[in-house]
Amino acid sequence: MNFFRGVMGGQAAGPQPSGAETIQKLCDRVASSTLLEDRRDAVRALKSLSKKYRMEVGTQAMDHLINILQTDRSDSEILGYALDTLYNIICNDEEEEQDAVTHIPVSGKHKNVSMPDEAAQKQADDLGAQFTETFVQDPEHVTLLLTLLEEFDFHVRWPGVKLLTALLKNQGVQVQGIILVSPMGVSRLMDLLADSREVIRNDGLLLLQQLTKSNAAIQKIVAFENAFERLLDIITEEGSSDGGIVVEDCLLLLLNLLKNNSSNQNFFKEGSYIQRMKPWFEVGDDNSGWSAQKVTNLHLMLQLVRVMVSPVNSPGATASCQKSMYQCGLLQQLCTILMATGVPADILTETINTVSEVIRGSQVNQDYFASVNAPSNPPRPAIVVLLMSMVNERQPFVLRCAVLYCFQCFLYKNQKGQGEIVATLLPSTIDANSISAGQLLCGGLFSADSLSNWCAAVALAHALQDNLTQKEQLLRVQLATSLGKPPVSLLQQCTNILSQGSKVQTRVGLLMLLCTWISNCPIAVTHFLHNQENVPFLTAQISENLGEDERLVQGLCALLLGICIYYNDNSLENYTKEKLKQLIEKRIGKENFVEKLGFITKHELYSRAGQKPQPVFPSPEQMLFDHEFTKLVKELEGVITKAVHKSSEEEKKEEEVKKTLEQHDNIVTQYKELIREQDAQIQELKEQVSSMSSQNEQMQATVTQQLSQIQQHKDQYNILKLKLGKESQSNSQGDGSQVNGLQTEELTQLREEVEELRKQHTLLQTQLGEKDALINTLRSQTAEGSAGGSDNTELLKELEVLRSQVQSQSAEINQMKAERHELLRRAEAASSDAVPSSDGSLDAAKMAEVERRLAAQTTETERLKEEAKSSSESRAELEQQLASATSTVAILQTEKAKLQTEVQESKKEQDDLLMLLADQDQKIHNLKQKLKDLGETV
Repeated sequence: MNFFRGVMGGQAAGPQPSGAETIQKLCDRVASSTLLEDRRDAVRALKSLSKKYRMEVGTQAMDHLINILQTDRSDSEILGYALDTLYNIICNDEEEEQDAVTHIPVSGKHKNVSMPDEAAQKQADDLGAQFTETFVQDPEHVTLLLTLLEEFDFHVRWPGVKLLTALLKNQGVQVQGIILVSPMGVSRLMDLLADSREVIRNDGLLLLQQLTKSNAAIQKIVAFENAFERLLDIITEEGSSDGGIVVEDCLLLLLNLLKNNSSNQNFFKEGSYIQRMKPWFEVGDDNSGWSAQKVTNLHLMLQLVRVMVSPVNSPGATASCQKSMYQCGLLQQLCTILMATGVPADILTETINTVSEVIRGSQVNQDYFASVNAPSNPPRPAIVVLLMSMVNERQPFVLRCAVLYCFQCFLYKNQKGQGEIVATLLPSTIDANSISAGQLLCGGLFSADSLSNWCAAVALAHALQDNLTQKEQLLRVQLATSLGKPPVSLLQQCTNILSQGSKVQTRVGLLMLLCTWISNCPIAVTHFLHNQENVPFLTAQISENLGEDERLVQGLCALLLGICIYYNDNSLENYTKEKLKQLIEKRIGKENFVEKLGFITKHELYSRAGQKPQPVFPSPEQMLFDHEFTKLVKELEGVITKAVHKSSEEEKKEEEVKKTLEQHDNIVTQYKELIREQDAQIQELKEQVSSMSSQNEQMQATVTQQLSQIQQHKDQYNILKLKLGKESQSNSQGDGSQVNGLQTEELTQLREEVEELRKQHTLLQTQLGEKDALINTLRSQTAEGSAGGSDNTELLKELEVLRSQVQSQSAEINQMKAERHELLRRAEAASSDAVPSSDGSLDAAKMAEVERRLAAQTTETERLKEEAKSSSESRAELEQQLASATSTVAILQTEKAKLQTEVQESKKEQDDLLMLLADQDQKIHNLKQKLKDLGETV
């Protein structure tokens, strides 16, 4: 007991043993003790010393501890101590190493000299790596640990989970390989997520995070072990975005499983798990006071959405996920966060990036995003609100980059959206009362902030990307520079700003816009060259020897001039391809020009911008290149270099070669068409040969069958011949009335039936002829009915004319009635006067005239009504006759079809009977001949 009292901190007489000696004694005790209690106490003591004397315990006790795990499986307490001890010597966590000190020398003097934090952590990492390598040298040790994780006892399972997590942190690839080949290894670890004890479940999440790092095979196994369902259930149980650190761990594990793993992404989509992400992004009206954990959770959730629609994924998988996100309402929910108030800036930035990738290249999603309005008064499109943030220099830099990325994704492969943006700049569509996207871009393009200049130039370049129509439309844009001066074109204004020598970032943005604008657009090249100052400015910029900062501008000027040569249609005499090349040779030199052109791709920021579409820059000053522009440079650098070096004769030869190639292509196309036609003919002939072969086989089978039948008939004939020979010998006076078993009465009956059938056939033919005649008659009546239909049409026209006359006359009648009432009123007023006036007689005469005209119009109206009524009746009668004739024709045609069917059936029966009769007659004739040959009287 003195020994353990000394180990556990008790006081004992005499000198105290050193740490190494104590640990050696404990290891001997573990190895030699036969009692389980002694071994358990020794392991408990080693556990208490393992943090302070990590080196000594690791070097001396590891083998003994592993042996304990193998031999003492029945005692959970000693297993827990051993696992905790191994964890303490292998783990490199900083919180576990707070008491890290130098190991005690063998002399026994305690020199607790604290090491600096960095040195202590480095030493701890080295120790952990060494002990982990020792532990995993034998793969059976890891397999043993996996077996121990099946124990339900908390004191065994929990330290086992922590130990395996530490091993994965230190030697991830090696431990992953052992677990991968271990039977049911991953499945055992997945069972940790179903543990009812939250501590084990949560540490199991950390274990699976380490297990799934950078190992696609394990990621697939974990996913197919129903990991998505379990993790999403845990996230829901923990409160989604309002949950704690457990939600964060689940999201990190989901990111591990889905990032750069197309198989798991497809499984996630096909399992309808995208739909379960929508409730995560439901936000209320009051978004103030978000906790740091909620911001972290929501940030990871947005990253999870981006993983599914990342531009690095295959286009088909990305498009499918984008479609699902729109259909389930996830995109709509993200746009709600985008337009909500009080959302933290970093969440808003990440939401903009997420929406960008959800709509990138998807026409349906882009159209929806264009229809989203901000909740302002008056409502403004979300695109306009975002662009206002992009050109506002007071907004955070990362937010402005996110808005630019969103605008680029909105226009990516979206010619409709490009047309709408350019249309806001055209004179016919500008609305002075509202702010449009085009006005904001122009404002940013010419503002004093160089970052706004660059962003607006790149955004406008994306509105022209691969769209020849919009490049030509943008040439129509006119800008009013100042009062009293005529407007200038947008193209001219860009070159004016370039010549004024603004900041490098502004000039780079404008040069990228101009290069994108005039590339592959000869009309824009002509407009650019039409300004006499542009070419001298470019040549002066390229030929000067400027500093490092100006090299990029020189390279872009060379690219712009090269585009003017390559896409030149020679419509301007002063600036044809040949003259521009001569100008370069005289003023700059071809080699110098190509060298300056190469400055673009040699720039340190060029390769970084070409890696991915999202503009990510450490600082605003490094924001120089656009991703799509780097593609344009790669495409044009080589062809411009060739175009500059080519002579006019080479160009002519190249033109001739192009024409020859075009002719050759046309000939090849014709031959291809001919080959396709011949292939089709060959395929058709093959099908015909195949069908004829099958028919031949069928006919051969039929011939074989008929040959067998003929052989059977021959055999039957021979047998019958023998029978007749015997009967003739036994009965020379045979009954002539019986031939081949057929009675004369039966033959007579058959002949009568045939005659009767012939009569029926004749009768049916007669009836059929009568029906045909009746049908022809009805058809002629129908034709007359159709002629009557034309008459009916004329009657309808007359009826309409009469109706219009009736209406006009009714209007006249009403007018006359009004005049009559007026005259009557005036007459009464006149009669009430004492002295009659001459006007009264005149009014009476007018009134009589009006009454006479009214009576005539009334009579005419009645007559027209009668005519209209008689026309309607005649029309109804004709329609009734036509319908009756049509139904009669249909009935008769049905009866005719029935009669034809009966005639066909009777013909068939008659033919069968005739064949039977002919067969029987032939047999009778043959038998009579045989009887005559035998000498019998017939």
